[in-house]
Amino acid sequence: MKRLALIVLTLALVQQPASAQQRGVDAEIDALTARVEKLEGTRAVKKLQRAFGYYVDRGLWADAADLFADDGTVEIGIDGVYAGKARIREYLQRLHGGQDGLIYGQLNEWITLQPAVFIAADGRSATARWRDQGMLGQYRKHAEWRDGTYENTYVREGGVWKIRSLHLYVNFIAPYEKGWARLKPAEGLARSEASKAFPPDRGPTVSYQPFPDPQVPPFQAPNPVTGKPVKGVR
Repeated sequence: MKRLALIVLTLALVQQPASAQQRGVDAEIDALTARVEKLEGTRAVKKLQRAFGYYVDRGLWADAADLFADDGTVEIGIDGVYAGKARIREYLQRLHGGQDGLIYGQLNEWITLQPAVFIAADGRSATARWRDQGMLGQYRKHAEWRDGTYENTYVREGGVWKIRSLHLYVNFIAPYEKGWARLKPAEGLARSEASKAFPPDRGPTVSYQPFPDPQVPPFQAPNPVTGKPVKGVR
């Protein structure tokens, strides 16, 4: 009996280091998997947002709407919130001439810069902040610059990343000839005619004053160094 107990004890002592070693290997694999998912998620979110810009540039409204989750939303400036792919598609189309593709002589460049992507710990959702620079206009009729900031959310469904909410805080839309330096207070932000004719599902989620007033759209992601929420101007 004593001999059997000694054998069991010896086996337990022999197996313990192996189990500890296996746990260490498993932990390292989990850490590497999480790191890869974060990197792949960041790349996918960047690709997704850039695809949206290119599709809208050329009036591919259906393709742009297909980038969204079924319950996805769009909010541009003070036009309000449009929910669902069908509503997003029609809103984008009405906002840019009312047809598939751009109308003759239309310039509609949505230049998206400065991505700051934050992948959630579970790898299933993300936020991203982007800088928007718009070159807009109609041949021989009008031309405008647009400046703004995106604060968006994304979701991974069935292994595919999609846009959950796209919110463009418009800082100004200014005529090309006179530029933003000659804008009057609050002149650079107005509700579009498209949103008046095609009302949103919900009103604007925030109220703010555009350039020349300082505008700091709220940050969803924490400070990447401190891990604390970014509170903006103190």
